[in-house]
Amino acid sequence: MESPVAEPPTKSDRRARLAGAVAYAGQGVCFAALVTRIPALKDRFGLDDASLALLLAVVPIVAGVGSVLAGSAASRVGAAPVLRVMGPVVPLALVAVGFSQSLPVLVAVLVVLGLGLGSVDAAMNAHGIAVEARYRRSIIASFYAVFSLAGIAGAGLAALSADSTLSLGLFFLLIAVVVIPVQLIAGPFLLRGLIEVDGTIDEASPDHPAPGHVHIPWRPIVLIGIALTCVYIADSAASNWSAVYLTDGLGSAESVAALAYLLYALTTLVARVLVDRGVMLRGPVPLVRAGALIGVVAVLIVALAPTPAVGLIGFAILGIGVAPVIPLAFAAAGSHDPGGTGVAVARVNVFNYVGFVLGAPLIGIVAEVSSLRLAFGLLVPLLLVAAFLAPHFAHKIAPAESA
Repeated sequence: MESPVAEPPTKSDRRARLAGAVAYAGQGVCFAALVTRIPALKDRFGLDDASLALLLAVVPIVAGVGSVLAGSAASRVGAAPVLRVMGPVVPLALVAVGFSQSLPVLVAVLVVLGLGLGSVDAAMNAHGIAVEARYRRSIIASFYAVFSLAGIAGAGLAALSADSTLSLGLFFLLIAVVVIPVQLIAGPFLLRGLIEVDGTIDEASPDHPAPGHVHIPWRPIVLIGIALTCVYIADSAASNWSAVYLTDGLGSAESVAALAYLLYALTTLVARVLVDRGVMLRGPVPLVRAGALIGVVAVLIVALAPTPAVGLIGFAILGIGVAPVIPLAFAAAGSHDPGGTGVAVARVNVFNYVGFVLGAPLIGIVAEVSSLRLAFGLLVPLLLVAAFLAPHFAHKIAPAESA
């Protein structure tokens, strides 16, 4: 019996995809703008490294709470209302961070920012999986490509502002002035209603997609989450320690060291453009396994690099390796939530922050007692764990010829 040919996406589906991409873009540019201007906050408040690390840990920890709360809210009112309410909170909180003049105020607004980031992360991924169900083919990686591109743009704008007379508050305000109106325009086009596993929408209750109590099996979510944590530790290591490793460990100039994260971000972006097609041709499991194993090769190159040039090659390859694992983790989580409530996605999203919180300190601690070479080498077993858990990323996808 032949499989029925999937109907092409409707105009409203295409609009929902574009609206979802707006959410990923806003999140990417705001997050990148924040992390790349951390030195300015450190100087303003006279923080030492330990105090800064403790302060920054507030954001991902609170974001994990926000992710869980957003998952609960999405199961009752849907992902779209959560995005429409919490989306603008992120750039507004970013502005408050920029204008903060006392440490207590900064901590308070970082808590709000963390709640916003976690809520939007969970809701935008739940919405992305819902749109993917409507399209009946893999498109989740394309959303993450938008996130990566926006992050590169945000980091570039932050670098320009750092070399200008523009204050931190005004820089963040300019971002909010652009991001918030686009979010408000896109909001009405987000998908509403219960998105079943076959892509149909429960039109009977468009604003209340599911009953309050939703049963999602924990075991597959935890296994997917462990793999995601391992990959995010590697991602955090590249984000926070690549430049330090090239300068202190390999003796490169700062201008060369700055290229490490840029190459990592660019290769991640390029790879994510190709991931969805790869999923349709080969399925998610081979891509996740290959990505994790490529990551193993990459961190070995980094750890054993004799020169800065070899180190740069290693970080570029690492970007290719992590590219498929993160978006496909959310697609796999969504397959365990056929009602499309977003609860499974929100739970897996918490592991994102676990990896982010653990990554930078783990590398720093190992580097303190030994060396950065060994610290990056210790990423090998973590990425092997992700490769081992690849079979748990399996989920149903329409065949390529029907997409």
